[in-house]
Amino acid sequence: MATALIEAAKMSMITLTPKPLTAEAFAPYGDVMSVETPEKLLNINYGNTERYHNLAKVDVNEADGSTLINIFRSRPLPLPIDIKIMERHPLSSQAFMPLGNQPYLVVVGKAGEFDENALEAFLAQPGQGVNYHRGTWHHYCLALNSESDFLVIDRGGEGNNCDEEEVQQTIRIAP
Repeated sequence: MATALIEAAKMSMITLTPKPLTAEAFAPYGDVMSVETPEKLLNINYGNTERYHNLAKVDVNEADGSTLINIFRSRPLPLPIDIKIMERHPLSSQAFMPLGNQPYLVVVGKAGEFDENALEAFLAQPGQGVNYHRGTWHHYCLALNSESDFLVIDRGGEGNNCDEEEVQQTIRIAP
């Protein structure tokens, strides 16, 4: 009986249509990082450099964590994309800034108990980064069009900082 219920749940399908990534729409999940909408712009280095200041609230200090700066290289998945697993980082935020000129997809759910029925998808444009707040459910990097590099800022240190949940039904990203 339980197996039949699980199989029936897997047969249902949710289609997510990506929305444009805006600071307002993404606020429940984290920060949008972009030179288009800086909170504060400073002219530095004798007027030769613009500093787009404090674009995200990096949170890595839990349990004596330290800041890690990484580059992730992501290969695009075949279309259409079915979401099979989501992850969260209970001890820190995690920021992604694309290093290339390709759009990418962001799939998120609110922090707390995992609810696959409440996921949202966003289409991020080149130059738009995201910083997931601590505990925000998200899919790993979803490059589009071609292999893409991301500068990633997250937490190093002791403790389990990655929880994963398998999705029980088909969740497909609409083209």
